[in-house]
Amino acid sequence: MLRFPRISLIAALLMASGLVHADIKVGIIASSTGPTAVVGIPQKNTAALLPTEIAGQKVEYIVLDDASDPTNAVTGVKKLIGEQKVDALIGPTTTPAALAMLDFVAESKTPLLTTVGSSAVVLPMDERKKWVFKTTQNDDLIAEAVLAHMTANGVKTLGFIGFNDPYGENWYKVFGGMADKAGIQIIANERFNRTDQSVTGQVLKVMSAKPDAVFIAATGGPAVLPQAGLQEKGYKGRIYQTHGVATNDFIRLGGKTVEGTLMAGGPLLAADDLAAANPIKAVAQGYIRLYEGKHGAGSMSTFGANTWDAGLLLQKAIPEALKKAKPGTPEFRAALRDALERSKEVVGAQGVFNMTAQNHNGMDARARVMMTVKGGKWVLLKE
Repeated sequence: MLRFPRISLIAALLMASGLVHADIKVGIIASSTGPTAVVGIPQKNTAALLPTEIAGQKVEYIVLDDASDPTNAVTGVKKLIGEQKVDALIGPTTTPAALAMLDFVAESKTPLLTTVGSSAVVLPMDERKKWVFKTTQNDDLIAEAVLAHMTANGVKTLGFIGFNDPYGENWYKVFGGMADKAGIQIIANERFNRTDQSVTGQVLKVMSAKPDAVFIAATGGPAVLPQAGLQEKGYKGRIYQTHGVATNDFIRLGGKTVEGTLMAGGPLLAADDLAAANPIKAVAQGYIRLYEGKHGAGSMSTFGANTWDAGLLLQKAIPEALKKAKPGTPEFRAALRDALERSKEVVGAQGVFNMTAQNHNGMDARARVMMTVKGGKWVLLKE
């Protein structure tokens, strides 16, 4: 007769009953295909670089592709929560997908570290959003730097071209109010869809208003389209983009049409130019070496860095949560959420995080620099 050690049999029974969770499970949703793949691919690639052990506990990452479709993102998150019983979530790639996931995240009480741009996923804070944390700069933090640059350079009138979805809407709402206070008037407001192949009509309408500058609120590859249209039609004013284009792929896709682009974004793209005393520099350079060691020189992206920073926050929070509960339980997820909310001076590749009950982003002015495209690369703006 075969005999099994009593402790092994007990452990097997406990695991079968769901009382013991072998590993910490983290679900990741990224748009590695579809229109937003330029953003999602580095997020997927970064997932493979995250640590597989934290505080002596194995960590398993389950990565799903939503194909840039919010409906797919919801299907994915339901699978990760219901079937995989994940302890935490990272992603998705787009704001519409993140907003569509909020109810499911809140109902299951699973911490979500989202990598999208819009502050609408964490503000205003409520019962749904208390489970959501954000590793990209909030719109107002970026807008503040952009408007300061516009004001310093005599911009009085502005044309706005944004996505016809929550990303564009939230940017118009945030930026419009701040621009008005800064004495800058938005005299043209046009929208386009992420899948559009032409924005000629919108470009011509904006140009007919003759604004001093144009602000484009879009992300990834689609953000190139209105800028290329403006250049082709001979627009001579300044063109600003959001941190949704903070990637070398934006330059690769846009080529000469995006030369001179102005953007406030995370310091990762200009990591080598940061002051030696800047704590972000070493973390950013470390991530770049790791990522480009796998995917080649120039392949790093701030979007991947947002996933990396989500991993760093989890590395700080998981040991605290493990003191209170076992992975795979509601108590562990709640303890993890609470630990994330207490994150203080966590230095990432994109900024420094100081979370509070009302601020689940926690980034400050250290998380942004003004940049421009010069000679086919992002460089710190000296003016």
